[in-house]
Amino acid sequence: MKTGKELKPGTVLRIDNDPWLVQKAEFTKSGRNSAIMKTKLKNLLTGYKTETVYGADDKLDDVILDRKEATLSFISGDTFTFMDTTDYTMYELNAEDIEAVLPYIEEGMTDVCEAVFFEDRLVSVELPTTISRKVTYTENAARGDTSGKVMKPAKLSNGTEIQVADFIEIDEMIDIDTRDGSFKGRSKK
Repeated sequence: MKTGKELKPGTVLRIDNDPWLVQKAEFTKSGRNSAIMKTKLKNLLTGYKTETVYGADDKLDDVILDRKEATLSFISGDTFTFMDTTDYTMYELNAEDIEAVLPYIEEGMTDVCEAVFFEDRLVSVELPTTISRKVTYTENAARGDTSGKVMKPAKLSNGTEIQVADFIEIDEMIDIDTRDGSFKGRSKK
């Protein structure tokens, strides 16, 4: 059993005996109302998609899934092909199946991912918690603007834009937290 606040992309729930993949999960807490989790779900058997809101304390049945290590092999249009690291089996996923991690996937990445299977069928891919990416464009730091934590936009090689610290420059490798897309620091690789 999972509660509403524990939902995250890649989690599979059993709703009316059908497996539903959580593609997006956004936690919201306002001052007056109770905490809620806005989710985007996809039925793994029919492909039907829906958006649902759960209370943070709602109890939900989760499904235990098989997981294998995989790496990105190649990208062809909206199809992403991953390869099992042990037996070299190839698996394909569409961009809509990996919507939550899509901003961090790029051609030639070497990150070892977790391929998630439901009844021997690949349903999603989870990236490591921390990944390193190269900054391809960012503005120069504004001189004298050093009070507090100063952030600026930076663009990665796949076009994703994130907020980075003011001291980051073009062609630097940075670490990114894939759970929330936040900048963690300069990469030590």
